[in-house]
Amino acid sequence: MPVSAKIQTFISGASWIRKMFEEGEQMRKLYGSDKVYDFTLGNSDLEPPKAFKEELKKLALEPVPGMHRYMSNAGYPETRRAVAGVLAEQTGLAFDENHILMTCGAGGAMNVVLKALLDPGDEVIILSPFFVEYKFYIDNHGGVFKTVPTNSEFKPDLEAIGAAITPRTRAVIINTPNNPTGVVYDAGSLSGLGKLLAEKEKETSRAIFVISDEPYAKIVYDGIVLPSVFKHIKNSIVVTSHSKDLALPGERIGYVAVSPLINNVELLVEGLVFCNRTLGFVNAPALMQRLVTVLQHESVDIAGYQEKRDLLYENLTDMGFRMVKPQGAFYLFPESPVANELEFIKLALKYNILLVPGSGFGTPGYFRISYCIDKQVILNSLEAFKKLAAEVGLRK
Repeated sequence: MPVSAKIQTFISGASWIRKMFEEGEQMRKLYGSDKVYDFTLGNSDLEPPKAFKEELKKLALEPVPGMHRYMSNAGYPETRRAVAGVLAEQTGLAFDENHILMTCGAGGAMNVVLKALLDPGDEVIILSPFFVEYKFYIDNHGGVFKTVPTNSEFKPDLEAIGAAITPRTRAVIINTPNNPTGVVYDAGSLSGLGKLLAEKEKETSRAIFVISDEPYAKIVYDGIVLPSVFKHIKNSIVVTSHSKDLALPGERIGYVAVSPLINNVELLVEGLVFCNRTLGFVNAPALMQRLVTVLQHESVDIAGYQEKRDLLYENLTDMGFRMVKPQGAFYLFPESPVANELEFIKLALKYNILLVPGSGFGTPGYFRISYCIDKQVILNSLEAFKKLAAEVGLRK
């Protein structure tokens, strides 16, 4: 066989989103794009903000000499200073450029962090529902993942996390705003987690890091302000990207930020820079670094996302679907009205609705809807959702 048995197993267990997208491709050929309602991919339909385009044009017309050459593996100092300046404003902590590493997106950032932290057999706790790639990132670097369910509101269950911690626990990965639920972890949840881990660190005589995955940090609704993990947890590391807030997923530009409060933080950063190079990333894309330097306060207009969230949430709950109302990101995560959500997903195909099963996120019994799509698709889908709801006995 051309690939290892392990990779074959991983492929078969991690391809739900891709499977449903490919199903949609076939359906579009049969029925036409306007009659297929594809809610599978988290691939935004928005364009980057005007400021990005202006800066890109400026660099194209007035190129900086040597702007496509190598730089420090950590990234351009001015870019890291810009990121650090925003974090210092938000947290009141003494962030500077030496606490920032520019990376190839949040996925690259997560792999760099795990490579730097983990010894073989170290355990990493992930909270379900979770982004499925976490499992494979942890495996990439010899770690072992332990899944801990969140509570009924999809927030951290501190008692369950505490019970899962062992002397081999090295990190806890959190994702807020969350994919797939859209839930934002409040300050109380983060503070409680910080206190719990501080107690467990004393018991195990080992630092336990919180790795907060935050690509949706600026996509938050209803006036909610995303609490900073840095203000609540000493051993905290943020991995993020500009894929969502600047609508640049294909440009692969992100960063790692480490808390200035971490003991021996200089050695940690040195390890991160080393891993960024030796994992083959070398450095984050040079052109994108220059662009995002001046865009740290910019974001796409999220009003359209909130409008689409409200449109779907209000209509689906009126039909009888049950879900936690998302506070951020661009996903809904309703309960499946059929015990086996895979059967429900297949039934939805009858009405040309493409969804992703919750089992793909470690939480069977639910399904994910991605609404970062054209509003007209959502409007066109509502009648199909009504028929689907009626078939499973939701409508009165």
